[in-house]
Formats: sequence, C-alpha cells, structure tokens
Amino acid sequence: MNQPHAEGPVGIVAGGGAMPLQVAAACRATGRPYVAVLLEGFARPGDWVGVPQIAIRLGAAGAAIDWLKGQGARQLVLVGDIRRPSILSLRPDAGAARHIARIGMKAFSGDDTLLSAIRQVLREEGFDPVGPTRFLAEAQAPSGLLTRAGPSAMALSDIARGVAVVRALGAVDVGQGAVVQQGLVLGVEAIEGTDALLARVGGLRRDGPGGVLVKLVKPGQDREVDMPALGPRTVENAVAAGLSGIAFEAEGALLLDRAGMVERANSAGLFLLAIHPDDHVGAATAGAAT
Repeated sequence: MNQPHAEGPVGIVAGGGAMPLQVAAACRATGRPYVAVLLEGFARPGDWVGVPQIAIRLGAAGAAIDWLKGQGARQLVLVGDIRRPSILSLRPDAGAARHIARIGMKAFSGDDTLLSAIRQVLREEGFDPVGPTRFLAEAQAPSGLLTRAGPSAMALSDIARGVAVVRALGAVDVGQGAVVQQGLVLGVEAIEGTDALLARVGGLRRDGPGGVLVKLVKPGQDREVDMPALGPRTVENAVAAGLSGIAFEAEGALLLDRAGMVERANSAGLFLLAIHPDDHVGAATAGAAT
C-alpha cells in the first residue's frame, strides 16, 4: 500500500496503451504514491488492481476533479491514448459543463487549443499538470540514429519533405505526422492517428525505395504535456506499410518501448532516426508533388 508522501500522491489520468502503466511503475520505483483516474473505454481497470482509482467517462471531469482533490493529489499526469469524442456524445457532468462554459469555443477547437484550455482549468483548480517525461526520462531520445540501418539519400530527402509538410499541418493544429515516398506525400495524419495513417498508405506505396514516416511536435505545442508517441506497434505498422524508416523529433517524441522498437526495427531493416527538424529544412527533392 502506498505510504503518505509530503507532496501527496501523483494523480495519473490514464488513457489506453502502456505509458500510463510505465508512469505508475516509475512512481513505485521511487516510492511516490499515486492514484488513478481511468478513462472508460481506454484504460483497463484490471491493470490497476490495488491502486486507489475511479473510472469515469470523458464527460465526467467534474467528478474526477472532486475525487482527485479528495485523494490529496495535486500533481497530475495526463497520459495514454484517447479518441476525442464528438460534442453530442460528451454528455458533460455539472462540473465539466461549468468548465466548458468558461473555456468557450476553445473546447471545440483543435487539440492544442483544447489542451491548453484544459491545463489552464486544472491550474485554476489547484493542480499542477505535468508530462510523463517527468517520470520517464528514458522515453525520449537525443538526436541520432537508433538502429543499425540508416537513411539513404532518398530517405533523407523524403524526411526533409515530411518536415515541411508536418510543420504546415501543425501550424493549423491538424496533425503531427506524414508519410513521404520518393518526394510524394502518401498521407498525412489528422484525427485518425498514426496507426490508421500507416494502414491507409500501405496501399498507396510506389515501386522502389520505401517511404518515411515523419513525426514532429507541432509549432507552439506544449512539450511538457502533449507530445507525439511512438512504440513497437508503430514500427510493426511501418514495416507492414513498406516504409524504409521513421524519423521523429529528438527530445520531442515519447518512445513507449525504446528497446522493443529498436529490436523490431533492426530485425526488419528499418531505420529509426531522431532529428532536429531545422537540420532538414530546405533539403527536399526539388519539384516534388503531393
């Protein structure tokens, strides 16, 4: 059982995937107590047996805030996969409706605008929202190659093209990724997410050298709380789509299982490259078309 802690327990607001559990494991390793808000339809209660917890739907933010305050949690980690609901399906409780009224149209804008508003609400409620990297420093990678295979000259050109495209997407708060092959943009990421993007572009690939997935932080995106995430499943899907590699922003992407990603990529001959985007600006293939 968690012991009392001077800073109180960490409140893990858990979506799906492995990263919420990795944050929990890091808390245990350092002796930091934690409690969990499990988002229904995403986090699995069976993974949190023995942990003080509440399961809520996304619209029940008021109940979650009250419960977290009752648990003495002040530092919150919003982590894990979620799919944003439609406005009609949200069904906010009284507390959530009050916050939505204060946020106004930001609640129905792009992800960055919404997340910024949510963080502001949490701070006004006395919480300190932080990112998972506070607990998982190893989930980020410095600039450089992680795998035995490296990018070809064509792949480097595709990375530069992808950087330009993803930055344009991010500037209008649309997505964080794109797939480019031989200068052609096979697909861009929007609300469907990376896995769906990779599934879609598999049938669009051209003959010849495989394409590259490029994942970047959006311009102005809060790196503390909201960063693009990659994991072994991303590598599997990239292999299935016939890509030659994945380029992601150095110290700007969360690697859900770095060792597992590298092992699978090495076995498939895929490269994983952490980049500083500015180093790749202006190197795209001349005359490439979308």
